[in-house]
Amino acid sequence: MHKWRMVIAYDGTKFKGWQYQPSIPTIQYFLEDALICITKLDRKKLCLVGAGRTDTGVHAWGQVAHFTTPFSYRCLNSIHSAMNGLLPPEIRVREISAARPEFHARTSTKSKVYRYKIYNEAIMDPFHNRYAYHSAYKLNPHAMQEAANYFVGTHDFTSFANAAHNDRERRPTKKITRFDVTEMGAVLQLEVEGTGFLYRQVRNMVALLLQVGKEALPPDIVPAIIAARDRKELAKVALSAPPHGLCLMSVNYDEEILKPPEGSPPISFGRAHHLSKCKLPFY
Repeated sequence: MHKWRMVIAYDGTKFKGWQYQPSIPTIQYFLEDALICITKLDRKKLCLVGAGRTDTGVHAWGQVAHFTTPFSYRCLNSIHSAMNGLLPPEIRVREISAARPEFHARTSTKSKVYRYKIYNEAIMDPFHNRYAYHSAYKLNPHAMQEAANYFVGTHDFTSFANAAHNDRERRPTKKITRFDVTEMGAVLQLEVEGTGFLYRQVRNMVALLLQVGKEALPPDIVPAIIAARDRKELAKVALSAPPHGLCLMSVNYDEEILKPPEGSPPISFGRAHHLSKCKLPFY
């Protein structure tokens, strides 16, 4: 069997998350449908696996997945073009490459980066409406950064995890390496990197930071809620932030495991089209 790695971007607005569900519009459903059409293999043989299961309405710029085929490809540009030709316009495969047999999109992960955007003005910008949460309350980014710093490190994040309704693993201890709050005009960008995240953990952390930003809570509320290890403690002071402001920016791996096997076709970043000369007259 040959293994292939994909980097995928999608607008999650109208999809029911990543996870495959028959006859329900999910990201995995449409990717598998396109691959079945191209390869003539069934979904069991393709074994498509994503690095993470983004929820309904959550976006991605750097989702990673792998699939397998019993045959190889000499060139990946054709399958890449065919995939994007079959997928809905809200989903695009950015990159396809051969993967080593030991590579696994989910279990080989070193870290993930999530970004949450907040539009912080009295009137919402309609061009940010699908990709940023609107806060009409003026937020204090310095207090939010102070609070975000408490998340950095290895902690039991039980207080920030919703109960999962599927087979997600629940290992509450995770390591967060950075949590940055960046002010860019009217947009506040919250970017967090960690070894892994529990179900809705990022949205719950953002919800608490929003309360701190409104100055309804002090920054040092964070370590107190972490120490409680009880989701009910967070629920007393903050609701989960809505999904549309969240985007999976990248999934990171050790460089060694990303090296393709010998003799593999070149990585496909998409086929560029060029005109040798202008086909239209100038007036």
